[in-house]
Amino acid sequence: MKRSFVLSLPLLTIAVLSQAQDKAKPEDTEVWEPVPEVVTPGEGTKPPSDAIVLFDGSGFKNWESANGGEVKWNLEGDAMVVKAGTGNIQTKQEFTDYQLHIEWRTPAKVSGEGQGRGNSGVFMQGRYELQVLDSYNNRTYSNGQAGSIYKDGIPLVNVSLPPGEWQRYDVIYTAPRFNADGSVKSKARITVLQNGVLVQNNFEIAGLTLFIGEHHYEEGGHGPGPIMLQDHGNPTAFRNIWIREL
Repeated sequence: MKRSFVLSLPLLTIAVLSQAQDKAKPEDTEVWEPVPEVVTPGEGTKPPSDAIVLFDGSGFKNWESANGGEVKWNLEGDAMVVKAGTGNIQTKQEFTDYQLHIEWRTPAKVSGEGQGRGNSGVFMQGRYELQVLDSYNNRTYSNGQAGSIYKDGIPLVNVSLPPGEWQRYDVIYTAPRFNADGSVKSKARITVLQNGVLVQNNFEIAGLTLFIGEHHYEEGGHGPGPIMLQDHGNPTAFRNIWIREL
C-alpha cells in the first residue's frame, strides 16, 4: 500500500497541473502597464532621441575644469584634445546610473611606451576610472591597459586599434549604494564594450581608483557625480560623447 501511494503522487501532480492549465488563458500572463517609452535609435554616430549630448564638437558648454573654472583643452575639428598640464575636465551635470557613449583616439605619432602612450581615463562619477591607453602592441600591466578598470579589473580581451584610429566605449554603469550610516550597501558595477566587443561584463568595482594602495569606497558614501576625463600629459582626443540616464 505504501509503495502504491508513493507511485501515485507524480500522477496526481500531473493531473492537477493539467487541470490548472486547462483553466488558464494566454491573457492571464500578459502585462500591459507600464508602456515603455518610445526612443528613436541614432543612425550612424548620432545619439538616440533621449540622450543628453555632452560633447558634439561645438564647444565646452557642458564641461568645466575639475579644479574649477573654464576648460583649457583644445578644440580640433569635432574633437576635444588634452592640453598637457591644464588638468582634468568634468561635466557640469552629475549622474548616477547611466549608459555612456564616448569615442577616443590616442596620438598617431607613437611616443613613449607602457603607461606613457596616449594615457587618459574616463572616470565614472569622478571616482572610478575606465582606462584610456594606446594598448596596440604596447605591453603594460594588465589591469592598466585600455579597457581595464584601472588597477582593478583586467579587460576580457584586448581589442585596441592602431594609434591614431578612433575607438569607442559603450558603458552601462550602476552606481554604488550606501546605507544610512555610510557603509557600502552595494558596490558599483560596470559593463563595457570597446569597439563593439565586450571587455567588462557587469564587473563589480572595488572602490575609488588609486594609483597606490588598495581601492576602497569613501567613508560616508557619496551621491551623483560627473563624468571626468583625465589629463595625463598626452594629447589624447575625445568626441561624440552622450549619456542616457537610467
